[in-house]
Amino acid sequence: MMTTLDAAVWRKASYSSNAGNCVEIAVADDHVGVRDTKNRVAGHLVLNRASFAAFLSAMK
Repeated sequence: MMTTLDAAVWRKASYSSNAGNCVEIAVADDHVGVRDTKNRVAGHLVLNRASFAAFLSAMK
């Protein structure tokens, strides 16, 4: 199954600095998209919610 985030609302991570080193996330159904704020045209990574939660847990 292909997940599209075309209509998703992207938001900047609250811990991102003002220096442009930011990531954005978008939530669509059971998936979360992650992309680089300064290079949006490069695409995005799509994770299911469980994988995204594991990613966040590993980052703490």
